[in-house]
Order: sequence, then C-alpha cells, then structure tokens
Amino acid sequence: MTTFEEIGLRNEIIMAITEMGFVTPTPVQDKTIPALLDSKQDLISLAQTGTGKTAAFGLPIIQQLNEDTNSVQAIILSPTRELCIQITKDLKAYSKFMDRVNVLAVYGGSSVENQVKALKKGVSIVVGTPGRTLDLIKRKTLKINSIKWLVLDEADEMLNMGFKDELDGILDTTPKEKQTLLFSATMPKEVRRIANNYMTEPKEISIGKKNIGAENVKHLYYMVKASDRYLALKRIADYNYNIYGIIFCRTRRETKDVAAKLINDGYNADALHGDLSQAQREMVMDKFRKHHLQLLVATDVAARGLDINDLSHVINYNLPDDPEVYIHRSGRTGRAGKNGISILIAHSREGRRINELEKLIGKSFEKSNLPGGKEICEKRLYNLMDSIEKIEVNEDQISEFMPAIQKKLEWLDRDELLKRFIFVEFNRFLEYYKNAPDLNVSSDKGEFKGGKRTAKGFSRFFINIGSKQRIKPQLLIGLINDETNTKQIEIGKIEILRNFSFFEVDSNFESKILKSFNNVEYGGVKVAIELAKAPTAEPSRDQKRKKTRKKKFRK
Repeated sequence: MTTFEEIGLRNEIIMAITEMGFVTPTPVQDKTIPALLDSKQDLISLAQTGTGKTAAFGLPIIQQLNEDTNSVQAIILSPTRELCIQITKDLKAYSKFMDRVNVLAVYGGSSVENQVKALKKGVSIVVGTPGRTLDLIKRKTLKINSIKWLVLDEADEMLNMGFKDELDGILDTTPKEKQTLLFSATMPKEVRRIANNYMTEPKEISIGKKNIGAENVKHLYYMVKASDRYLALKRIADYNYNIYGIIFCRTRRETKDVAAKLINDGYNADALHGDLSQAQREMVMDKFRKHHLQLLVATDVAARGLDINDLSHVINYNLPDDPEVYIHRSGRTGRAGKNGISILIAHSREGRRINELEKLIGKSFEKSNLPGGKEICEKRLYNLMDSIEKIEVNEDQISEFMPAIQKKLEWLDRDELLKRFIFVEFNRFLEYYKNAPDLNVSSDKGEFKGGKRTAKGFSRFFINIGSKQRIKPQLLIGLINDETNTKQIEIGKIEILRNFSFFEVDSNFESKILKSFNNVEYGGVKVAIELAKAPTAEPSRDQKRKKTRKKKFRK
C-alpha cells in the first residue's frame, strides 16, 4: 500500500497530516496526488462525497506553491459557504508548518471589506463561493493574472444550485495558462459542457463506479401515510437509542418545523438551514460535531461542508427530487470503514421512485416495518439494563449519600424498587406508546390513464413558470408550501419545462391551491395556475403507421 512519503510530499506536509491522523492515502488521493505532482495536465476526478477530495487536490497544490510571492496562485470554488469554510480549515491544517502559505475564504454573508483587506495583504490560495469570487474579480481586488490552479469542487452541486453564469464568468476571465481541476460526484451534461469548453485534454480519474452508493451503507425504507411522517420519525429515533444522524428535509420551513417538534418532544436535536446567521450555523455545527446533539435536521444545501465520519444514520424525511442527491445524502454515513444506515420515510406512491434509486446506486432497499410501541419500550429497557450492568461505579463519589438513600428506600423490597425505577425511567414512553397504532401501509401502485401512470387521488396543475425563471422541483415545492401556508399537502410528480411546469397534488387541496396563488410573483412573472389534463398516451407504432396510411389514402 502506498504511503504519503512514497508519493513524494515534503516533510512539513507529512508532519501536518500525520498530526491530523492521516495514515495512508484514500483511493482518490492515491490516484490524484501523483497525477498533479507529475503533470500540468487538466484533470477530472469523479468521486463521491467523503472520499478525501480536499486533500487530493489540496496537498499537491500546497506542495507546489511559490512561497516567495504574495500573489494569489490558486482559486478553489465550492457550492456553499459551509464547504468553503471547511476546505479553508483543512488547507490551513495541511500547511500548518509552512509559515508563508496564506489561505483565505471568501463567501457571501460576510464582510466584503475584510476580505478585500486580507487580499491586499497577500494570499496564496483563495477558497470561495462562485458569486463572491466573481464579485471580487470584477472589483479588481482579487488579482487572477498569476493563478496556476483553478479547482471546481463539487461541480455538479454548483450547477444544481444555479451558479452556471458565475462559473462561466470566472472561467472566461482566468488566464488560459493554468491547470484546471474538476471534482464531481456525477457527470451530468452541464458538467461535461464545462469540461469540453474550458479544459484542455483533461485526464479523467474515476474512483469506483459512477453514481454508486457507499459500500458500507445499508438502505432501508418505511412505508407510511404522508401525514404520519413525523410520527414515523419519532419511532425511528426512539427505537435507535444511540442514534447520531442527519435528518434531511426538502425546504427550510419544513426543517424548522421538524426540528421544533423534536425539541418540543424532548429530543436532543437542532436545525441547520439558510435563515441562520453564520455565527448561529457555526454554533449548531460545532455542537453536532462534538456529539452535543444527536439529531441534526437540515436541508441539502445547509448540510454541505459538514464533514463527519461517524454518523450512524441518515434519515430522508422526504425523497429528494433529484435522485443523485440521495447518493450525496446516504454517502454521509458508512465512512472511514464504518457501517451506516440510510433510511427513507416513504409514502405509498413512491414505490416507483425507490426502484429508480435502486438502479442508480446498484443496491436493493430493504422494506422494513416501523416498530410498535411494545417493541420500542422493550428495546430501550434492554439498553438501560445493559448500561446499568456495564457502568463503573465510583464508590468515593456516592458513599456519603448511600446511608440516606438506603434509609429512605429500606421499606421497599427489590422487586418493588425495580418496578418503581423502571416506571420513573419509562413513564413517558409507556404512556405515549399505550395503544399506539400501526403506522405501516402497503404500496399503492396507482392506476393507468391515457397510457401513463397517474396516481389515485391526485390532481395535475399547470403553472406558467419554468426553467427560464430558474425554478427547480425543490423551489416549486417551497413555493407551494409558502403560498398555501401548510406542509400537509402531499405533492406528487413534478415536470419542469422551459416556460411552464406541471405538478401533482392531493386532490383534496385543489381549491386551496387555486385560491392561494392570486397575486403571486416569481422570477419577475405574475404566476398563473390552473388545473391541467392528465398526460395523454403516446401513440403506438402501429397507430402511427395506420394514421400515415389514412393520410396517403385520402390524398
């Protein structure tokens, strides 16, 4: 097995990464670092989140920096400020013993004046979000004429978040005589476009199969009614007593709502979403990293940059609209050789989408039944008994209190004492789960209308906004939730087109949807919404031939 010393990294870097606990290179590091040290060729690296990409591009760049200049030599672009901060923190740690290497994070939401001052003092590497980086380039405060490396980290995610114009602006502006490094978990057509337009004969490195789930992750799903999602979440948390995981929600409003309910119900949880200030976000992430929180409720965007290796569970409160987002989510557990569990709380209409995910990740989902109240209480009771058996008692700390305790409880025999102890510990659970209903439901295959699958009980709507207004499925869901002022509406299939879109919702909410979108604007367009017909069937080949023959005959 190759070591970092054999790769050829300098002693100062070896000292720093050894101090950080690095032992041997990960597969992406083993392939990428030598390629960047030995060649100036552009490079595309396809690897999942959590595979060690930051060190893969960061270590060789730091190794080759010219420490005798104060000019910016490398720009690293990342999709979110959290990831930007995390990359900066890592690069500073790698270069700990190299005094003349300066790394600066630039991102929106923080003082641009402070970032300008830091740039004027001299910076070796700039790590930034696309918007703020382009802004500083346009201000001519970020000088790019001397850069030798441009790194696009999580390129697919930057494009998913709508940074196409900013990336094009940066790539058009930077000098051609540089090494461009593109790191991405997936290779959709927009990422391929960037590679074709802005990279010169790039070398491509792929770690494992494209679009595959982590090997150490077990994928489970529970099928419940959409209205029972939160109750299902509670049962999952109660049954998995030592859970340490992230709960992914679609929108920031749903994130806040779920976290507030968990906190109110006594769970050790908090939320991470876009409405928090940077100081609040850092405080929440710090508490979670230190295990002061068991459950973190987050949107996909907010969780970017939260790099933790020992998550036991990832819980999908909703299926993401983009199937590849599921790979990012589930890849956050099962890291560093440990096993992890990715759970999906699904409703009865999502069986087809689960099948699509299975094909995408190359693994089967295991359908599980949510535990009942008796199972949960039994499991937690056994956990408590195990803890009591294994705890080491410090006699010195409690000896002075024992006489008073023994005198107070001497009238109780052992069985009565155990009963009362259990009742004190489990009264809340026993009361809550008394006569608890079964939440499990079977999958509803739906019915076929017009040759295409249309779910029972769902209405299809037309809306006059589409990709031209930069609407995405998750943004459309957020718009529906915001305008109807509820998250209880079950949303089905969404189809985004150029100038308009279609979406399905529970038919019981037809009138509410129509009433809620009066005087609403989005992307500079006054929103118009109306009921649409179910999609009609595509004519078969035989029907097309018959139609053609009839036309010829008429002629």
